[in-house]
Amino acid sequence: MNIHAIRAIYLFEMHRWLRTVVQSVATPVITTSLYFIVFGSAIGKRMPAVDGVSYGAFIVPGLAMLSILTESISNGSFGIYMPKFAGTIYEVLSAPISALEIVIGYVGASATKSVVLGIVILATARLFVPYSILHPLWALGFLALTSAAFSLFGFLTGIWADGWEKLSIIPMLVVTPLTFLGGSFYSIAMLPGVWKRIALFNPVVYLVSGFRWAFYGVSDVGVGVSLAATLAFLLACLVAVSWIFRTGWKLKV
Repeated sequence: MNIHAIRAIYLFEMHRWLRTVVQSVATPVITTSLYFIVFGSAIGKRMPAVDGVSYGAFIVPGLAMLSILTESISNGSFGIYMPKFAGTIYEVLSAPISALEIVIGYVGASATKSVVLGIVILATARLFVPYSILHPLWALGFLALTSAAFSLFGFLTGIWADGWEKLSIIPMLVVTPLTFLGGSFYSIAMLPGVWKRIALFNPVVYLVSGFRWAFYGVSDVGVGVSLAATLAFLLACLVAVSWIFRTGWKLKV
């Protein structure tokens, strides 16, 4: 394992992130804070408790997950797309480093950014909504695992994209709607029977449910199922990345 190469890619991406920290951190934190103010402080006081948890506190994990998923994909896709766009991807591919080391460097940096963002958002939420974390280690684990899985998915998106406009298609037109429909603002147990069964096909349900369980011990699906679904998604992305580096699809064109 070439630790020096991984460290070089990782630090380069982290330094690039620090140069745009206002856009990368402040913007999603401010946007999410507005949700906490409107849905948590204002509307939440007039809403009944959900599974014994006040509505304002109930939506905290879902809103945090909304930002984490979006930023993980954006960071992961932008990190690999820039070398493609600038033509420096050939220098990376010709360097004496393996595909695994390249992925660890880029995806590791993207996941780190998302974990930091998630912690900042959760800390900011305490200013507007009182909440507690029943299983803090599980919460951190779900946060890290979700960040890694969707950073890897973003890495795939960045390889697939052949234009700047395509970088925003997946986060805006796919992930954001799925997150809103994945129980961020409600429990899927509140849905009618047929819609509840349909909601179970939404992968974001398992991410939000597992993260919420770590906070309050309540979830729409079992925590084991949530963990298994997240790991399966991560494995599927790893298989796709392995195939891309074997074939050179979208990398050497």
